[in-house]
Amino acid sequence: MRPLAHFKTITHHRHLVRKYCFAVGLYWRGLTHDLSKYSPTEFWRGAKYYQGSFSPTQQERREQGYSLAWMHHKGRNRHHFEYWTDVSPVTRQYEPLEMPTEFFVEMCMDRIAASRTYLGDRYQSGAPLEYLLKAGDNRWMHPATARKLRFVLTMLRDKGEEETFRFIREVVLAGKPFAEEEI
Repeated sequence: MRPLAHFKTITHHRHLVRKYCFAVGLYWRGLTHDLSKYSPTEFWRGAKYYQGSFSPTQQERREQGYSLAWMHHKGRNRHHFEYWTDVSPVTRQYEPLEMPTEFFVEMCMDRIAASRTYLGDRYQSGAPLEYLLKAGDNRWMHPATARKLRFVLTMLRDKGEEETFRFIREVVLAGKPFAEEEI
């Protein structure tokens, strides 16, 4: 059990997300990001499976075959694409839904902050994109959400945070179309 180390890690991560959300004008999303990580279901599992270099939910999944902390987390935090699935009235199958803009942007900030948190001094602006591409199977992410996420994370890699955050403020949050074509 590493409760103090886990607390420091999740708090550092939340502070980074808040900073990034504030930079693009998403104040409430920044303030309320990942509060469920302090709930007993998520916190104590996080402390038990804490490694420091990657998410404790990955370790819990390795050891248990599933992660109760993750299932709790994704069901309460709308910035995870996994939250956005529902049964289609047409196909009667679970299908991904396109994420609303504010949660999409929070997801982008979450991915940047997670990469910075776990990579520390080894962080480079291409890390969030590399993680997305390495993870591979995103069949539960709506195709439009996936295109937009790849677009934003590619911009981050190629142009850096300042330009990407400006683009998010002026284009994404303004509701202007982008990533209409696969990059």
